Amino acid sequence: MIRHPSSRQTLVATLVMLGAVAGPYRPGAAQTATSPSTADSQPIAIIPRPDSVAIGRGRFILGPATVIYADQATADIARRFAASLFPATGLSIPVRVGPPAGASAIILERSARLTRLGDEGYELTVTPRRVTVRARDRAGVFYGLQTVRQLLPPAVFREAKADSVTWVVPAVRIVDAPRFSWRGAHLDVGRHFMPKEFVKKYIDLLALQKMNTFHWHLTEDQGWRIEIRRYPRLTSVGGWRTQTIVGHQPSGDSTTWQYDGQRHGGYYTQDDIREIVAYARDRFVTIVPEIEMPGHALAAIAAYPQLGVTGQPADVGTRWGVYANILNADESTVSFMQDVLTEVLELFPSRFIHVGGDEADKALWKTNPRIQERIRELGLKDEHELQSWFIRRMDAFLTAHGRRLVGWDEILEGGLASGATVMSWRGTKGGIDAARAGHDVVMAPTSNTYLDYYQSRNTSGEPLAIGGFLPIEMVYAFEPVPADLEPQFRSHILGGQAQLWTEYLPGPKQVEYMAFPRLTALAEVLWTKPERKDYRDFLGRLETHLQRLAVLDVAYRPLGP
Repeated sequence: MIRHPSSRQTLVATLVMLGAVAGPYRPGAAQTATSPSTADSQPIAIIPRPDSVAIGRGRFILGPATVIYADQATADIARRFAASLFPATGLSIPVRVGPPAGASAIILERSARLTRLGDEGYELTVTPRRVTVRARDRAGVFYGLQTVRQLLPPAVFREAKADSVTWVVPAVRIVDAPRFSWRGAHLDVGRHFMPKEFVKKYIDLLALQKMNTFHWHLTEDQGWRIEIRRYPRLTSVGGWRTQTIVGHQPSGDSTTWQYDGQRHGGYYTQDDIREIVAYARDRFVTIVPEIEMPGHALAAIAAYPQLGVTGQPADVGTRWGVYANILNADESTVSFMQDVLTEVLELFPSRFIHVGGDEADKALWKTNPRIQERIRELGLKDEHELQSWFIRRMDAFLTAHGRRLVGWDEILEGGLASGATVMSWRGTKGGIDAARAGHDVVMAPTSNTYLDYYQSRNTSGEPLAIGGFLPIEMVYAFEPVPADLEPQFRSHILGGQAQLWTEYLPGPKQVEYMAFPRLTALAEVLWTKPERKDYRDFLGRLETHLQRLAVLDVAYRPLGP
């Protein structure tokens, strides 16, 4: 993922020349959208759009007599759902394990026979007396309840009691299941550190929109954000930079660049990470950690200079872009990074571990005698094969520990280990090549998923961003399975994800503004089958969803040109 503004703007030159795919949003246009409504005109504004929605008669009303019935395996889900309703409704809804009895029941059922729904699908039936969620697995029960939350009035997301609201769920019959298994959103906390509580809020917002993967970018040139107890200087030194470059500085004379003079940093303790991982697990969100190597590792080199090509002292990065000083290829450096991964594996149960692999500037590798000798010693052809050797070492290490390596599409250069998964960001070609070679792929192209790009052509009216132009309709138009990928390879496309790089996003509110509602559009792309997608209908449902985001104190960008 190109981080240097001028380089990224070059990549998106054609994107900037494109117009809005479906035209600008016009206030009031969504009133004629095709989303179904109940008999009393309450809209069915579910995002992502389900496979099927049939409107019934009447409505279910949450009240003092309402009881949730679950089995032992879903009782914890039921309790968290009940707890989420209490602040706004004031209702202390009891959860009982066992068969349902009486009226006003919310029933959670699992059945191994519902194989057609997969692990995350569900059936939801609402009548005036009962709300029934049926699924094959726990995840499906959770997502069914997320739909119930969206069927309730938006005020249900308040943290204080709303006395004037009747808590109505319209009578419906919904059958639903996701299209892709990887429905992800990335967050870079290396460039700008984000507080633990915001990370939890971000996870909550992903779960509300039925996204299931949080790609947590934890290390960078500008900051190392994860405590590694064996190597404490990674955070005590690498976790802090002396200052940060201001805005877009000219690419010529760096002596004229302006900096803010403010120390910036922070990191997550291992206890913080365990807390966040558990929080995400309860919301059926898997956290995929990213530890960058061999490039984008200047913060680690600043902490332990022997890791770098030159072996000389270095400072944590204070500007954006690509740095020449990357990890060397010494066996001791490989062992160091595997020690780091050992502690990462203890913290993150994810099947996938991301090792970056992108934008490794090989200029110093080409001129350094020790690196050149290493290439000859290993019998490699060039620096690309040396990076491949480095990545293969990490792949073998992760495989031996029962995990799978993920890397940006540069890891294809020089050859790739058979078990590695490719995240295709420089367009879709890397993903196509990887799928054809038998590798699993997550599609994350700049053209449709980089949410740090501007949302308007009128950039003077927008917060500073890295460049480019990505309106919400272009996110919605994203198709993760390329049309020119042969059918026999399409099963390798696991899904897709959004990218939020934080060079120009110094805090949570800026992240929210760039993420929403574009991340909402991507959530529908990754869940809803192509034949069910309809941008005009999406805008209609989005009006209600924006009310939810407002209640949740999300600083989303208003729709418009």
